[in-house]
Amino acid sequence: MDVKETGLEGVLLVTPQLFRDERGYFTELFQTERFRQAGLEHRVAQVNLPQNVTRGTLRGLHMQVAPMAQTKLVSCLRGRIFDVAVDVRPGSPTFGRWTGAELDPEERGMLYIPHGFAHGYQAMEDGTEVQYLTFELWSPDHERGFRWDDPAFGIDWPVADPILSPKDAAYPLMER
Repeated sequence: MDVKETGLEGVLLVTPQLFRDERGYFTELFQTERFRQAGLEHRVAQVNLPQNVTRGTLRGLHMQVAPMAQTKLVSCLRGRIFDVAVDVRPGSPTFGRWTGAELDPEERGMLYIPHGFAHGYQAMEDGTEVQYLTFELWSPDHERGFRWDDPAFGIDWPVADPILSPKDAAYPLMER
């Protein structure tokens, strides 16, 4: 497993090792002991599998607050996504900054997003499937979100005019 920093403290690009032969490949997307040794959360609470029918679908920016704050490990199983983490930790030197990574099934890179960050992604192909592990259960009472196009963040989404859920379209701008 290769772990690279992204420029935002705690947000990491994790790439599992691939074992290839004439049949294809094998990889461990998550292994408790390797994550523990790397100092990462390692007790999975939930595994989610959203499917996105249409290119441009955008989900986010989502997060949960304490005591149900979630850390996520995001990967793309089919298609391609642009995955984004935004630092919304009060007092953080990188507050309001974002990092993004293109994830696809060929490279098998995963974005590790600790609690305190808002998360969103945009499907860059029709039929995109995303898998994300969460290290805390989903709690609607602790869910929060921010507008995908908040000028305070200035995220450069790759597909203009995204497809949004009514809930995502109604999220507020970040208060400064």
